[in-house]
Amino acid sequence: MGVSSFISVVWAAALLAALHKNHVFAQPAVVNTDYEGEIKKQGDQVKINFIGDITVFDVIKNSDIPDPETLDTAATTMLIDQAKGFNFAVDDIDKVQVKGELIEKAMVEASYGLRDKADQHIAGFYTEAAAANLIGTDTVPIVPTAITAYEYLVDLFTKLDEANVPSGGRWAVVPPWFHGLLRKDKRFIEAGTAQTDTVLRNGMIGEAGGFQVFKSNNVRNTSGTKYKIMAGHPMAISYADQIVSLEAYRMEKRFSDAMKGLHVYGCKVVRPQALAVLTASQS
Repeated sequence: MGVSSFISVVWAAALLAALHKNHVFAQPAVVNTDYEGEIKKQGDQVKINFIGDITVFDVIKNSDIPDPETLDTAATTMLIDQAKGFNFAVDDIDKVQVKGELIEKAMVEASYGLRDKADQHIAGFYTEAAAANLIGTDTVPIVPTAITAYEYLVDLFTKLDEANVPSGGRWAVVPPWFHGLLRKDKRFIEAGTAQTDTVLRNGMIGEAGGFQVFKSNNVRNTSGTKYKIMAGHPMAISYADQIVSLEAYRMEKRFSDAMKGLHVYGCKVVRPQALAVLTASQS
């Protein structure tokens, strides 16, 4: 493929689709994109509106009901403050000598790199979880075992129950070593469902403690300790992204096709009560 056959809109859509398919933290099962809107550049803002509680009253036979109340609304803003780019070139000689389409393969690698940066960014929002939803601390981290790892997921689930978070669609993202502990627990490996018997896409490894469980090396930690294992509901975190620029060009001083792209995104914890965190160290 050369520059002459490049259609930016098609390639941008394909790149964005690849990002969404490969995300762990930034996939729709973990975050919501309800407020994505139209993003054109870094620095754009997405307005998120909230409706307050609605009063429920007793209805008394043959009595008037109260006058309608005015809805209490509030708004917060998610800033599109992250921008990542790539720029690579493919020499004409390489295109002839190497079997396969190098630019297509390079785009796959670019997609992975962009995805990894976005996932790392979202993983850092463990700091926004409600204080009541924390288990373990940096001073006294939990040290799970093959017996207790599953039980700590149940404890996270209970934290969300106590915060009145909807049960359906809850997720947890764990590091590989924690997944290894779960695999030693028959409650995880013998659940007997299609989801637990099959390693699925997007890092999903099955179900445990009421969560869809995902595995990622991007779970935040401090030098291999104090891992911040996040669990929650997609309502907790809003995420919006866009490939705002994707250009193919010929390098002026070389016989090469080149490609550069710009990915912008933003993230905000909009419901801290729907996010729980386990601080855990490997034994």
